[in-house]
Amino acid sequence: MKGNALIYVTFFLCLSLILSSCGQKTDAEKTKPQSNPPVLVDVIIASSRGIQNTVEANGSVVANEYVELHPEISGRIVYLNVPEGANVEKGAVIARINDADLQATLAKSRVQLDLYQKTEERDRKLLEIQGINQADYDLALNNVNSTKADIAYTEAQIDKTIIRAPFAGIVGLRQVSPGAYATPATIIATVQQLDKIKVDFTLPEQYTSVVRKGTLVDVQIDAASKTRRKGLIIATEPQINQTSRNLKVRAILQDGNGHPGAFVKVYVDAGADKRAIMVPTNCIIPDDRNNQLILVKGGKAQFVNVETGVREANNVEITKGVSPGDTVVVTGVLFARPAATLQIRSVKNLEKTSEATQ
Repeated sequence: MKGNALIYVTFFLCLSLILSSCGQKTDAEKTKPQSNPPVLVDVIIASSRGIQNTVEANGSVVANEYVELHPEISGRIVYLNVPEGANVEKGAVIARINDADLQATLAKSRVQLDLYQKTEERDRKLLEIQGINQADYDLALNNVNSTKADIAYTEAQIDKTIIRAPFAGIVGLRQVSPGAYATPATIIATVQQLDKIKVDFTLPEQYTSVVRKGTLVDVQIDAASKTRRKGLIIATEPQINQTSRNLKVRAILQDGNGHPGAFVKVYVDAGADKRAIMVPTNCIIPDDRNNQLILVKGGKAQFVNVETGVREANNVEITKGVSPGDTVVVTGVLFARPAATLQIRSVKNLEKTSEATQ
């Protein structure tokens, strides 16, 4: 009887151990990490097509001449003539600083000069008859020359109290009021010459050979009308920017129809038309040093460094990093990671993709 009881106890212990181990196994299976689901992407098949070899660049309008008017000396403004938005001639007086103390100093120096000149003339006659020694005469002559220098300095200081327009142009908004105390750091107004306007823009270094002084470019100032005007390249920066690897270029427009600081598009003819691989601009991943694209290789995401060239409205040329026939990811770029599993949802047409982004 006791033997049967022992058998039953042993049986139930074994059964509980088996059930416990099964439960642990089930829990382990539940907590086992699952693989990430594939990322849904749309792609295009890279192919070369004919493009117009025109380089599109971003630029800014710059006044032909621009200056901020500052007083050269500190003082209270006693005269202010700032015709906001109006044309002024070169040399027009814009403002005057109080010069009463300088005028008093000038008057005092002139009185002293008159006295020193009379003394010098008298001592010169005495020196001729050896009535005084040479040292006494030299002192009198030095007083004359020193006072003349003081007068010249004071006159220069008085001239600095007058703020003039350095060239003919349009006056900007007035920044001070009559009676205000101004210092050399104070901006009184601006003057800009807008009969001609300049356009500054940058180009990648590979296009340095197509821009030189005298080259014509198309400039689009009004994005709404999309009208283009001809600009003439007048200068290029001698050095390429080491950070961006871009060359700064300056062109000039003769009609002066534009506001300084405005954004413009510049189109530069880079030579004969050519065939190139184009991809949508929004599938480019900018990096600190490189641009990247995502290719589909064996169902996995492969990030590749690429070099870009000619830009269109919504597409950009790939000059290096992609070959015809490569599968390029155009949507779902933000969700893909290197070596991630990709699921192609659809294969798109480049032209239709570009139209959808407009």
